[in-house]
Amino acid sequence: GVGEEKKTADERRQEFNTSGSTNTDTGKAGGSLETKYKMKDLGLSLNQKWNTDNMLTTEVSVEDQLAQGLKLALDTSVVPNTGKRSGKLKTGYKRDLVNVSCDIDFEGPVVHSAAVLGYEGWLVGYQMAFDTAKSKLVQNNFALGYKAGDFQLHTDVNDGAEFGGSVYQKVSDQLETAVTLAWTSGSNNTCFGVAAKYQLDKDASVSAKVNNASLIGVGYTQSLRPGVKLTLSALIDGKNFSTGGHKVGLGFELEA
Repeated sequence: GVGEEKKTADERRQEFNTSGSTNTDTGKAGGSLETKYKMKDLGLSLNQKWNTDNMLTTEVSVEDQLAQGLKLALDTSVVPNTGKRSGKLKTGYKRDLVNVSCDIDFEGPVVHSAAVLGYEGWLVGYQMAFDTAKSKLVQNNFALGYKAGDFQLHTDVNDGAEFGGSVYQKVSDQLETAVTLAWTSGSNNTCFGVAAKYQLDKDASVSAKVNNASLIGVGYTQSLRPGVKLTLSALIDGKNFSTGGHKVGLGFELEA
């Protein structure tokens, strides 16, 4: 598929975003229009978005008013042609080494909570979701990460059954590499992949990735001028090279 995006902003208080995409396999096209309005003196933000699926979403948030680092938000959505409505109350607290959030989804209702703590390059995170109607913990995730200079390590455990890990290293100013690994308890299936990105110059870069399913991805990004970026990408199925099913992508990003 291909897509395009345009952003305009009023430095004082208002910002507009438009985006569109089309899938060449199905012929389906979609788009969205987003408006953001900020009142910095009051710490108040209003974000409204409409997409071609006829969904209207509105978020009203207040930040750094009751306490420094505290954000409160009410997020609502409605589909006019069906009358379906949903809402979520979101709270978050962020400081230098602490990031905590708690959201209440009125559908259910379900309580989503997460916390991240940092200390000398180490990061520990926990995420959970509790369905109050069923009195059941529906999500239980844990993550541990470490960053030192140009090296990053990340591991995670989801619901006590899915395990994953990744290693990233910036070899030089031009070359970045990464390795990922994942497996599920009770199964012998293991997934792994390797990726690399090379900066040709200050305006162009190439990237490549391959995984154990023989999916090969390549990409090229070129900055045509400040605020204008072009991306070409392809995903090749190495196991079925002659039968097709490969994907090609074109992206164009414009910021003004």
